[in-house]
Amino acid sequence: MRGFNLKESLTERRYSELYRSRKVLSSAQEPEVCIDGRQVLAFCSNDYLGLANHPEIIAATKQAVNQFGVGGGASHLISGHSQPHHQLEEELAEFTGRSRALLFANGYMANLGVITALLSKTDAVFQDRLNHASLLDAGLLSGARFYRYLHRDCDSLEKKLSRSSARRKLIVTDGVFSMDGDIAPLPKLAAIASKNDAWLMVDDAHGFGVLGEAGRGSAEHFQLSQQELPVLMGTLGKACGTYGAFVAGSEELIETLIQFARPYIYTTSLPPAIAEATRTSLRLIKQEDWRRNHLQNLVAYFRQCCNQAGIKLMNSTTPIQPLMVGNNRSVLAISQGLYQQGILVSAIRPPTVPEGTSRLRITLSARHTREQVDRLVSALEKTIIHHMDINERESVA
Repeated sequence: MRGFNLKESLTERRYSELYRSRKVLSSAQEPEVCIDGRQVLAFCSNDYLGLANHPEIIAATKQAVNQFGVGGGASHLISGHSQPHHQLEEELAEFTGRSRALLFANGYMANLGVITALLSKTDAVFQDRLNHASLLDAGLLSGARFYRYLHRDCDSLEKKLSRSSARRKLIVTDGVFSMDGDIAPLPKLAAIASKNDAWLMVDDAHGFGVLGEAGRGSAEHFQLSQQELPVLMGTLGKACGTYGAFVAGSEELIETLIQFARPYIYTTSLPPAIAEATRTSLRLIKQEDWRRNHLQNLVAYFRQCCNQAGIKLMNSTTPIQPLMVGNNRSVLAISQGLYQQGILVSAIRPPTVPEGTSRLRITLSARHTREQVDRLVSALEKTIIHHMDINERESVA
């Protein structure tokens, strides 16, 4: 079957140095983890606040499993909407300052659910060109006219909006961009949306729990109301340390999603114990602001150390600290060199990032210490210098 020559496409991916392999984790998420039987210091988790292995969250999970069992058993609209789900939705709405919130299985499903429920062929969607894959996929699947504006470029967005006569116009952006770590200019986007009779949707997967004085995310960081930011999506598997996602907004928005969002209607609900665990996580985010404060200080310290060592990072003030390398071969070599020194940092390559922008995606957690950051910077310095020496010798040869 020539049409199903899978070996050829896999060989091509290996040849292009784009092949991905899984590492096996045999410990809980911590700064130091056991990967493929080896203890390493990890700087590639999205567990920004260090809650994924928190004893209170573990205890809440165990207690809820004893009461509610393991599986959700059915979709929310059949018999799978349990008390922990309902309570968590109410608490997420209150925490984000929105009228209501709705739980989804994960961020990918939430984005698919929202965009395909709100838009159809008579509508238009306008997306930042560096948006997460789930947002881009959802825009294409919605059937709406699809526009991509230049990254964080409000002029580019306005030009595209001015040419649209669509029934509904939805501007979609990440709050914090997952591979660059920079923050979307949300106040400007909100103003553009208002001016052009459009709605603004923000995927706050990497801002929720981290940004804002109380950790309420990008909306709090910029003090944007529900009217200014009608569609807010956040995930629970990153700063919250659990699993799942939610969409927060008006009563009408949430009821529309319940009625029309296929990934919500036709999916078994999250395990109730996970919802209950997330309620504990949300409480810790509110109470323990030291986690965000330490994380912010750690980001500043890491950037200062890199600057002193001559390591040029991309422009980011968030826990996502990318180091641009460029080509696939080099980023793999540097990542492997770090791993040999007991440091785990993933090499990010196309199609996750644009061609020619392969990078190390370094992420920091509130559980990391300054001493661990010192180890990372020292290892980066040695590995980068070693890699430059090899390249120089090869070019001479």
